[in-house]
Amino acid sequence: MANGISVIILTYNEELHIERCIKNIQPIAEEIFIIDSFSTDNTVEIAENLGAKVYQRSWKNYADQFQWGLDNCPMKTQWVMRMDADEYLENPLIEEIQLKLDKLPSNTNGVYLKRKHYFLGRWIKYGGRYPLVLLRIWKKGTAHIENRWMDEHVVLDSGSSVIFNGDFVDDNLNTISWFIDKHNRYASREMIDILNQKYQLFNRDLSLDETKQSQAKLKRFIKQNIYNQLPVFFRPTLYFIYRYFIRFGFLDGAEGFAYHFMQGFWYRCLVDLKCLEAERLLKGAKTNEEKTHRLAQLTGLELN
Repeated sequence: MANGISVIILTYNEELHIERCIKNIQPIAEEIFIIDSFSTDNTVEIAENLGAKVYQRSWKNYADQFQWGLDNCPMKTQWVMRMDADEYLENPLIEEIQLKLDKLPSNTNGVYLKRKHYFLGRWIKYGGRYPLVLLRIWKKGTAHIENRWMDEHVVLDSGSSVIFNGDFVDDNLNTISWFIDKHNRYASREMIDILNQKYQLFNRDLSLDETKQSQAKLKRFIKQNIYNQLPVFFRPTLYFIYRYFIRFGFLDGAEGFAYHFMQGFWYRCLVDLKCLEAERLLKGAKTNEEKTHRLAQLTGLELN
């Protein structure tokens, strides 16, 4: 492909996935940039041995780290792609990118891809989890990542977009204990976003809200204007019923029950519990600065 693609991957202790990811994208990637948060395993060595360019930088959050990569990696290609280390492209999508990308109209700046999620080796097909349509390829300089603590999306700043037919896969090979630890961290960050929406503690990135209609925009509208307004613990119960029964999540088998229950109910209850805990902590705080300071102490996150 004459125009080429530069792929940016964020890593921290991803030796379980990084070789699979890099080898998978090599047929379509002219450059692969790894932004590593000082891994203590063999992630960096594996990536460098496979020809990736590795940069190391301290972690604040995903959005901050990825935007740093966009701003600082010496990309020579026209196109940029976002990948996570535990993801890979299915062969039909690789072929589609090779065939179509260079032939897109000149005003097409973004490509949305469809994500499949695997849990315990099973494709989670139901419960509203497929397809998740995400902007993953865009022309350099035409997009940015939202400055958010959770649920950050790449937002196209100009031009039109298309959706490719092929799928990419999110298949994390870590243990259930790792899954639980990850979602505990996610819950803290989502709690911050919810309380920031409520109290306007610091600037909120609303760029996704200003874009044309997309799946991500619709989901966020429902989440912020309907879900977040419902009583705590009632809303995750309602969401699980919707996801597991109305959206046929029960068809995903035993693995699907575990995933929909843990990710669609347990995790959302954990977010609510952290919101209750934080609200108690914020009582008596008179300024946004004091509230932010207390939340930073509670979560260990760098909120300024």
